[in-house]
Amino acid sequence: MKKLSRTSILAAAAVLALAAQAPAQTPPKVDLKRDVGLDQNLNVQVPTDLAFRDEEGRSVRIGDLLTDKPTVLNLLFYKCPNICMMELEGMVNVFRGSKFKVGRDFNVITVSIAPKETPRLASAKKEEYLQLLGQPGAAEGWHFLTGDEEPIRRLAKVVGFRYVYVPETDSYAHPAGLMILTPTGRTSRYLYGIVYRKRDLEMSLVEAGQGRIGTLVDKVIIPCFYAFDPKLRRYSFYVHNGLRVAGLLTVIALGMSIFTMSRRYRSRPLPATEADDREGARGAPGSGA
Repeated sequence: MKKLSRTSILAAAAVLALAAQAPAQTPPKVDLKRDVGLDQNLNVQVPTDLAFRDEEGRSVRIGDLLTDKPTVLNLLFYKCPNICMMELEGMVNVFRGSKFKVGRDFNVITVSIAPKETPRLASAKKEEYLQLLGQPGAAEGWHFLTGDEEPIRRLAKVVGFRYVYVPETDSYAHPAGLMILTPTGRTSRYLYGIVYRKRDLEMSLVEAGQGRIGTLVDKVIIPCFYAFDPKLRRYSFYVHNGLRVAGLLTVIALGMSIFTMSRRYRSRPLPATEADDREGARGAPGSGA
């Protein structure tokens, strides 16, 4: 065997020394503020060509699930033991209390952010939460989807849903909330958290529905009295509009009251003495021509 030259030995020693000094590569730590959150990307179009799998394993596109009704969209993963299950329970609770019904007045699309999850798991979750909801026809309007990494990431980026995979626990760090879509698939409103107020849901659906759902009262109340507060992230009574409408109603009421009183006074029969005085005044000689 040939002897190694002094130069080769020194070069090898230098490489080993540099390798010993180099820090061990570790996965970057998750920055919750930077990597996880739900941004309000309002009035953006959800890509309708994104392909997922429904509960039966059939390929469906987001556009196939959009109808002439508004849609509630949320992203989570089905094996999540904590926040995701509480989010689904919060959805069931607010859907049960609302006058608008799943499938009849609006649709729901729930998408798993975990590419490894299967349609079989999605089907089990759908059956579980539809049973809790207990609304006839809801099965046709609530879709539980799974998909591949690329369409999941694309959808999440468009709607502002920031999440990261945590390999230590084989789970995901992600936000909680609902995106309300118009019938054409544009983001209209965001509802945050895992507990949702009925008023916020119904007003969001009326707005997103562009007049397709809700009564005339719903459509009048929202622009007149309530506005969405981005800080509170909910609908609040808008005092300025409320006072304007209250003032207008007061003026209208006073005008109607004066008009009614005036008509009653004119049609009221005169007392005998007052009528005689008026008759005498008309028959008396005057100084005019």
